[in-house]
Amino acid sequence: MKDKLELLNTKAAEAKLGGGAKRVESQHQKGKLTARERIHFLLDPNSFEEIGMFVHHRCNDFGMADQQFPGDGVITGYGTIGGRLGYVFAQDFTVFGGSLSETHAEKICKIMDLAMRNGAPVIGLNDSGGARIQEGVNSLGGYADIFFRNVMTSGVVPQISAIMGPCAGGAVYSPAMTDFIIMVEDTSYMFVTGPNVVKTVTNEEVSSEDLGGAQTHMVKSGVTHLTAANDIDCLEKVRRLLSYFPQNCEEKTPLLPYELKDEVREELRHIVPENPNHPYDMRDVIRGIVDTDSFFEIHESFADNIVVGFARLAGRSIGIVGNQPMCLAGVLDVNSSRKGARFVRFCDSFNIPLMVLVDVPGFLPGTDQEWNGIIVNGSKLLYAFCEATVPRVTVITRKAYGGAYDVMNSKHIGADMNFAWPCAEIAVMGAKGASEIIFRKEITEADDPAEMLSIKEKEYQEAFAHPYRAAQRGFIDEVIDPRDTRRKLIRAFAMTENKVAHLPRKKHGNIPL
Repeated sequence: MKDKLELLNTKAAEAKLGGGAKRVESQHQKGKLTARERIHFLLDPNSFEEIGMFVHHRCNDFGMADQQFPGDGVITGYGTIGGRLGYVFAQDFTVFGGSLSETHAEKICKIMDLAMRNGAPVIGLNDSGGARIQEGVNSLGGYADIFFRNVMTSGVVPQISAIMGPCAGGAVYSPAMTDFIIMVEDTSYMFVTGPNVVKTVTNEEVSSEDLGGAQTHMVKSGVTHLTAANDIDCLEKVRRLLSYFPQNCEEKTPLLPYELKDEVREELRHIVPENPNHPYDMRDVIRGIVDTDSFFEIHESFADNIVVGFARLAGRSIGIVGNQPMCLAGVLDVNSSRKGARFVRFCDSFNIPLMVLVDVPGFLPGTDQEWNGIIVNGSKLLYAFCEATVPRVTVITRKAYGGAYDVMNSKHIGADMNFAWPCAEIAVMGAKGASEIIFRKEITEADDPAEMLSIKEKEYQEAFAHPYRAAQRGFIDEVIDPRDTRRKLIRAFAMTENKVAHLPRKKHGNIPL
């Protein structure tokens, strides 16, 4: 028995060394942690239990039989994050460049299967050169096995992908099907075809960073939800992100201890300017409503005209969607609609209540928007809200015009509670545009058309540029003093905590993709 234990310890030590000390040193020189170090910083101290430490690849071609490393380029197992169970796999770039083999894929699939059976999140720490060429179709089949599990796992347990090195070719589709992607700046990139192929096919010269770096995907494509300055920052963001989620689709959101006070926030009275054409930062409204320092924004640099993120309200985890008047006056366009829809669907999948803050003058007009499918993309946000069965509470802070009023979680599409501030304007369009249409005859026939337009615009404002007509019809549940917003929302979410919604029986809906 003693000899067997010594052999076990020796084998374990070899496995933990991965590709050897020199390769580990090279990893550090690039400013990257090793796979084991990443797991160490992600999980709670001494909680990691490794699975498949002694797995070897099965390839005997191209001299591979003589190159055997325990674990085969990926470390898999489970542990706790903030005291809660989580499953993790970390690709090891020091072993065959982290390339995916048949056994490498099998280890990842085993972790995903365990996560499904036991109802806990899956975190993938991606750092791979792609498919292992020496294994041919076996490697491709391994990717497909993972893709299938990504889809089966979707909506059952949260899936997070941390891109901490290269992720190219077919490898990018697995992270793309997970719930959140976090990329490390300067050391990670994602693309289907690399710079060399792009140059050969299209004659474009582009660097890996410009083609698929963290900032590119954060600002231009929206592929990544968060970026991190380094590996440690990335892992801390994964831990923080998970703190807002339930473990699986059967659980409710985490509720932290909180002692209720009067909950009045005077600062909310002074955020919206008197002039309806002046912008303000919706983030100030969010921070004035939620628990102190609890707002965690997602997709911060993509589609700036809408703000989404997680926060806590009296200790309760919630999702937030809000128009951003600081950018394009808060209009909805192709990218903001996609961004909002994706976030709403995630929150609905995992029972995270939604708080919606509305200041929207409509959809962005123009040929660019129409040709890029604003009709279909705008419908995605509408579909997502209509489909959501979680508690949904709306606050209209200022403008709610046209079809965008309907889309932004209106009472008509199933919102549970709808509030409005006294300065809210709920109408088909702005007063000036509406007056030019409704009173066209009077304006053109007037001795002073400009003065007549001003009179009619004021007349329209008095009739429609307020929330009380909508409140009379029951479309707004209450017109509230801004300083009472936090108190009203706390009570509304507590009231809807046990909400039950029965959807029509069907296989699944057909969201306008």
